[in-house]
Amino acid sequence: MFTGIIEHVGTIAAKRDDGLSAEAPGLAQRLSVGGSIAVAGVCLTATRIAGDIVDVDVVPETFARTTLARCVVGTPVNLELPATPSTFLAGHIVQGHVDGVGEVREVTEEGNSVRITLAPERELMRYVVEKGSVAVDGVSLTVAGVSDDAFMVAVIPHTRTATTLGLLQAGGRVNIETDVLAKYAEKLILH
Repeated sequence: MFTGIIEHVGTIAAKRDDGLSAEAPGLAQRLSVGGSIAVAGVCLTATRIAGDIVDVDVVPETFARTTLARCVVGTPVNLELPATPSTFLAGHIVQGHVDGVGEVREVTEEGNSVRITLAPERELMRYVVEKGSVAVDGVSLTVAGVSDDAFMVAVIPHTRTATTLGLLQAGGRVNIETDVLAKYAEKLILH
């Protein structure tokens, strides 16, 4: 489990058909082989750690459902280590189980913040509610508005500079994880 509070922006150091390597200064030393790390919001298992480089395996299913397949060497990625029982839950419960990919429709300056409009895969919109939680590339955010096929988030200056969200442009793709509580509520009600 993660909180969606990004600890570091690293970069993709290598990519293979069965995994990738991420440069994770400051985090790699706190991780053990077999431990979890969220890379661009995707929960992965560390298979090798060498200095600041963390190797992870990525199965075909994960490449197919996330933006990791599009990453190349040098791509910046949000990184977070898992929460512990004593972690201050400053974001929301993020599993690192990406529900799908969304397209960045618009990035608009708004005062000291930026408003980002995202269009996820259609079936995910039922889990997105105004003032609810969503993780975008692993970043815990509050939904600022919802339309039929898109939602908006307002990103504060700190989050914009401390994560990859400040690099987003219209047409870009992001990993989206909807609130796990909404998915469980739906299952309990419908089944």
